[in-house]
Amino acid sequence: MSAQSIQDQLSATILEVLHSAKSNGLLNCEIPAALTLERPKNRDHGDYATSVALALAKPSGKNPREVAQILIDGLTGNKDIESLEIAGPGFVNITLAKASQGAVVSAILQQGNKYGHGNSLNGVAINLEFISANPTGPLHLGHTRWAAVGDALGRVLSAAGARVTREFYINDRGNQMDLFGASLQAAALGQPTPENGYHGDYIHDLAKQIVADHPQAKSLEEFRDYGYALQLKQQQGVLENFGTHFDVWFSEKSLYDNNFFDHSMATLKSNGHVFELDGATWLRTTDYGDDKDRVMIKSDGSFAYFASDTAYYISKRERGADICIYMLGADHHGYVGRLKAIAACAGDDPEYNIHILIGQLVKIMEGGEEVKLSKRAGTIITLEELVEKVGVDAARYTLIRYPVETPMIMDVDLLRSHTNENPVYYVQYAHARICAVLRNVADLKISYGVDQVHPELLEHERERELLGALAEFPRIVAGAAEMREPHRIARYAEELAGIYHRFYADCRVLPLGDEKPSELHSARATLCAATAQVIANALELLGVSAPEKM
Repeated sequence: MSAQSIQDQLSATILEVLHSAKSNGLLNCEIPAALTLERPKNRDHGDYATSVALALAKPSGKNPREVAQILIDGLTGNKDIESLEIAGPGFVNITLAKASQGAVVSAILQQGNKYGHGNSLNGVAINLEFISANPTGPLHLGHTRWAAVGDALGRVLSAAGARVTREFYINDRGNQMDLFGASLQAAALGQPTPENGYHGDYIHDLAKQIVADHPQAKSLEEFRDYGYALQLKQQQGVLENFGTHFDVWFSEKSLYDNNFFDHSMATLKSNGHVFELDGATWLRTTDYGDDKDRVMIKSDGSFAYFASDTAYYISKRERGADICIYMLGADHHGYVGRLKAIAACAGDDPEYNIHILIGQLVKIMEGGEEVKLSKRAGTIITLEELVEKVGVDAARYTLIRYPVETPMIMDVDLLRSHTNENPVYYVQYAHARICAVLRNVADLKISYGVDQVHPELLEHERERELLGALAEFPRIVAGAAEMREPHRIARYAEELAGIYHRFYADCRVLPLGDEKPSELHSARATLCAATAQVIANALELLGVSAPEKM
């Protein structure tokens, strides 16, 4: 049995047995297309369990234990299975053969940093837009959550085989850009900030930089354009420092260059969803569940913001994206219906071609109080300031480990602590601990590696528990990609770290005193090496480092 998908292959084997039983007249019912196996909490109940006999009993006209026995008869003799038993009203508990469990360790060591990767999204092109910001100030806490989660999601989708384009949408069109330029101009000339203008130390810093680099600059337009370039460069630098990379920095202004908006409008018109009313041009989004139709071009000839939304979606699709994922802030719930309607108006399937994720707010606590003010921006705390407080790893890991639809609180004091209550420290320490063990193993000249698996020696309950957890990783990655939930990787890493710590406490890896190294020591050291690899792989998917020493 291939270790990369041990659960999936076991599920497939069970379905084959059920189809065979139907063909032979033992079962007279429809067989499910897919099967999910459970991992029993009590290890005495085997490595996996299935309740399929309970589901098939009534339609097959049999009692559940009869169906369970048919399944067991069909699985008996499978080389990958050590034992089978019927439990309770008709559950089937399955214990894997030791050689099959050992194959997990071999696969991890052979596949290295690719263990856990799959092919469920092979050939699918995904445009992942996970920050949309004005180039008028530093990235704030709202952007920070997406900077971490979006980057991790991109890694997870890539691990599932997708071709992912990571995209930053620059909101560089509209009145806010002129206000930005006017604010910089006023700061440079020592004048009051204009009404509704931008405040904060960063405005004065930018203005000084513009004057130093371009002493001839006088006009609002010059300050706007020079400030735009400097602020965008600052955002890019902060994100790179945060470990977040974008393939495309897409300018909203570009949607109106070279008549692209007219082209996108022609696409929507050809599908019959554009109409004129009261001198304005509308998109009939109510045809597809939106709560009202949307204006694209106002009666005065100016473009509504929605015009950019329509052109941007069509741009993504024409650039080759099969699926467009939008990651939006907590105040954008109203966008879900209208974006899906745009996809439908463009002739696409809104249930497949477009996915929208809404992220909730983040609070930062320090010294028991909420931190609200930014030293540089004068408003909400910035990404850069968060990193200064807790570091890149702690910030990224904590932002990723919660489902995005739930509000979250970051406790700065906790994230600075080196205790097991700090989740990122807990996981990273497990990796560092294993690396320390393996250094001792090397010093004692104990052999370990793919030729030292010895699964027949790994009989302790903690060893079997650890083997089972390692086998789960590919399924966890596939599920995180399918559900667009990278927090599953973080929670798995924490669970695996806990299982490893229990294994280390109960199963001696290093010989005591004058005890000579044995094959059991080699097998356990090899299991340690496989565990370190999987923890490192999980952390890599989160964009978090796996230190060898702490």
